[in-house]
Amino acid sequence: MKKKICFIGLDNYPVINPKYGSYYFGGESVQQTLLAKAFAGLGFEASMICMDYGQADKEVFDGVIVYKVFKETAGLPVLRFFWPRITSVWAALKRADADIYYQSCAGIWTGIVACFCKVHNKKMIFRLAHDTDCIPGEQLIRFWRDRKIYEYGLRNTHWVAAQSRHQQALLKKNYNINSTIINMIVEIPRLNPERSQDIDVLWVNNFRTFKRPEKVLELAKLCPELSITMIGGAVPGNEEMFMKLKGQSENIANLTFEGPVSYHKVNDYFLRSKLFINTSDSEGFPNSFLQAFARKIPVITFFDPDGVIEAKQMGKRCSDLNNMAETIKSLILNDSERERIGTNGYKYVNECYGPQKIIQNYSRMMSNA
Repeated sequence: MKKKICFIGLDNYPVINPKYGSYYFGGESVQQTLLAKAFAGLGFEASMICMDYGQADKEVFDGVIVYKVFKETAGLPVLRFFWPRITSVWAALKRADADIYYQSCAGIWTGIVACFCKVHNKKMIFRLAHDTDCIPGEQLIRFWRDRKIYEYGLRNTHWVAAQSRHQQALLKKNYNINSTIINMIVEIPRLNPERSQDIDVLWVNNFRTFKRPEKVLELAKLCPELSITMIGGAVPGNEEMFMKLKGQSENIANLTFEGPVSYHKVNDYFLRSKLFINTSDSEGFPNSFLQAFARKIPVITFFDPDGVIEAKQMGKRCSDLNNMAETIKSLILNDSERERIGTNGYKYVNECYGPQKIIQNYSRMMSNA
């Protein structure tokens, strides 16, 4: 009998169905979708729980069954916390009837899924997304109530997957919970050596405070000779930031502000780019890093998860914006150095982030429980 695994990712639908790619989604939606497809391809019965975008229930994409739950706007304020949100997700968890439930990102669903698994004698994997998932009171969670529900789930999950040694140490220090470091999964394309790279610098991220998108506009002013493309949409609650920066970008001639682009289309921009930048002050391990590495693009960033970028010579870590500008200008003028760094990243993701390798790591983690 096939082993069953269910992924709880309410924002995943725009990733698994390209027709809905203009809707908001985050990096964890990409990870969950790639993992679900990989598990399905290796013989698991994979399913996924997503919000209602108007789609049919129980659609199947690449072997993954998609159960829909509530609409984002459904229900009355306060009351909708319970109905239809928790009630519809609980019902979908039951319909999926999985052996293992997989949830990522700190939030109430960590606690709800853990409670469901305890009641129905199921197993749960929780994957850390951001370093703050491991720090009491600093989680990217708005309400005290929701933080407590999250912490209940964190303490009652069966396996925790971490992105880095730093996350692993934080989780142990702050919650006394053990975790297993498991790399993220990435699609690795075949590359055309003759591809045209007409974008000097690419930034891809969602608009939220810790991503510091305003730094891209400042960088464009420091590098007027370079073409910079900025891609990303507003995280709910950050619409004002998005509109403000969009308006400011119109006065910067060398900056192209694309706004939100679907996961399936954004990879074309990576292929066209010479360098990829990240302006966040901290994160876990961004999907965008892997997308860049898989396309032989050096990553220029202010933070370096576990020091791997510098250790493997896959990019450059910068101290401040002026340092980033000088680093970019230097690499743009040095084709051979960009090629060397890009090749290092490509080798690294092939060795450590391919689908079969990652599924093996998850299977090993679960067998050691």
